[in-house]
Amino acid sequence: MNYNHDEEKNQEEQNDLNYSPLQERLKREQEEENRRRANKKAGGSKAGYFISGLAGIIVGALLIWLLVPSMADQLPGNENNNENTSETTVTQTATEVTTDITSAVESVSGAVVGITNIQEVTDFWNQKATEQEAGSGSGVIYKSEGDKAYVITNYHVVEGAKQLEVTLADGTKEEATLVGSDIWTDLAVVSISNKNVKTVAKFGDSDVLKQGETVIAIGNPLGLDFYGSVTTGVISGKDRSVPVDLNSDGYEDWETEVLQTDAAINPGNSGGALINIAGELIGINSMKIAESSVEGLGFSIPINTVIPIVEELERNGEVKRPTMGIGLLDLTDVPAFYQQQTLKLPEEVTTGVVVSEVVQGSAADKAGIEQYDVIVEMDGQKIENSIDLRQHLYNETDIGDTLALKVYRQGKIVDLKLTLTEGTSI
Repeated sequence: MNYNHDEEKNQEEQNDLNYSPLQERLKREQEEENRRRANKKAGGSKAGYFISGLAGIIVGALLIWLLVPSMADQLPGNENNNENTSETTVTQTATEVTTDITSAVESVSGAVVGITNIQEVTDFWNQKATEQEAGSGSGVIYKSEGDKAYVITNYHVVEGAKQLEVTLADGTKEEATLVGSDIWTDLAVVSISNKNVKTVAKFGDSDVLKQGETVIAIGNPLGLDFYGSVTTGVISGKDRSVPVDLNSDGYEDWETEVLQTDAAINPGNSGGALINIAGELIGINSMKIAESSVEGLGFSIPINTVIPIVEELERNGEVKRPTMGIGLLDLTDVPAFYQQQTLKLPEEVTTGVVVSEVVQGSAADKAGIEQYDVIVEMDGQKIENSIDLRQHLYNETDIGDTLALKVYRQGKIVDLKLTLTEGTSI
């Protein structure tokens, strides 16, 4: 046992002798390296904590910046914050725009009215007569005198009316009286009380209009639901002649001199105003002389044609024109067999007006005109159809004038003199 103890002691001493300075140095370097790693790890952790904390502060600040304005109205004493915020974030600009067109419309639109045609209708089953609306159109107040105001419209707007009603711009309805009408020019005048009339249209001069000049149409297309509608365009053409079937028999009876415009004119616009950029009335619109299948082609009766007709309607209730006292039939509507056998016309005569009847005691009767005479010339002008005859009679002669006529009678030319008398038909 003592031997072993001494042996272990000797072995420890031997190990101490073997522990050299080199080993001591390596130990110290290892300890130093361990300390550096520990310090580095501690420093990195602190930097990470700092960056994470800074990010949290920034996110919190952003959240507060976003939330505080929306909560400001909930703070005491800030009851009106919502209203103030709304006023500053929503801005509406109310700028009134005025142009030449708007100024022109404002000056005239109050004079454009609606006209309702009320007719008497008899029920087929109980034969009871009732009054009901037959249609509506437009009109223009052109004069206020005494206790009455006068309105221009179209003949076809008031045709067959039992009662007429005028609707003013403010919605007031007035009972209207027919002053006079003329089928040939498609014009009529009605009168109403002027107690609610505030605007009267001013006449312009249609003779000085230029092609391409801006014009404005005002009326009630498709009825009073579209009261006072405004369309714009230009004068597309002047001195246009448009054939018109006045009595709806399928035959053209007349050629109306009109202004052509591309301003939209639709049913209900009839009788409405066509004005220039100065707000002057230069035409009365008419759908009677327009084709429904054509777009961009509107017609208006020139105001220089309207004025004398209106003045005569005011005086007489009708337009008194020179009359011959005959019935008319275009030669082109007569079958070739009757032209040869009944009228006995030469083959070269293909146009003219056949006298279908002679009114007893009329100017034609006194002049010796006979039934089946074919009028081919008046005052040296060739007459090809009834439109030519009417236009010469109504536009170039007066009551009391003497016409020089050339007619074919049984194949021979006969010269006649006819003194025109007063009447309302041919």
